[in-house]
Amino acid sequence: MNTLLAATVLFSLLALYFVFSSIRQLRRGRVLRAGGAMAGCVTTASVGGLGVVLATSYLSYSRLVSEQDIGMIEFAAVADNTFEARLMIEGERDRIMTLNGDEWQLDARVVSWTPPATVLGLDPIYKLERLSGRYTDIRDEQTRQRSVHALSEVETLDVWQLAQQFPKLLPGVDAYYGTATYLPMADGARYSLSMSRDALIARPLNDRAREALGRWSQQ
Repeated sequence: MNTLLAATVLFSLLALYFVFSSIRQLRRGRVLRAGGAMAGCVTTASVGGLGVVLATSYLSYSRLVSEQDIGMIEFAAVADNTFEARLMIEGERDRIMTLNGDEWQLDARVVSWTPPATVLGLDPIYKLERLSGRYTDIRDEQTRQRSVHALSEVETLDVWQLAQQFPKLLPGVDAYYGTATYLPMADGARYSLSMSRDALIARPLNDRAREALGRWSQQ
């Protein structure tokens, strides 16, 4: 990431250099040289601008170096097939959301890189996208009330969107995909949340969660 920032600053400074060079050549009446300097300015400014966009979007995601714990989630029953979920993500305020169904599902976006992006010191990055409730029975899923909560805001400069809309501008994007995990909800159940380089992982943390997982796996 430091390399990306350094490259962005370098190309921005080069763009300024070409601007002043173009002005100087025009004052001396050297139109062709001024045009060449302006072309260099446009090229370096474009690269520098792309670096700014990439760095801004990159910083809005979380880095993935290896599997890492990202938080916990716990549940409290409030009614039949209705639970209050407390999502506890490290570095963020706890969020309490109501989920309908028998199970919970957490979704995330993942972006990984290939050269030349890896040369810029970019690690795989992820962003939690949504938390939703789901029903074990497909018929319930089709007919009963569903619930979904956004976990991130829509951003104008987003590397995920840029990779989809302008793939040629981001040749270093190896993959951008969604990953999700879902497990049963139960009163008092608590699960740990972690993120590997390519998937979300949830594990039971207490007996309530392990009991719910045991019943769920037998269905």
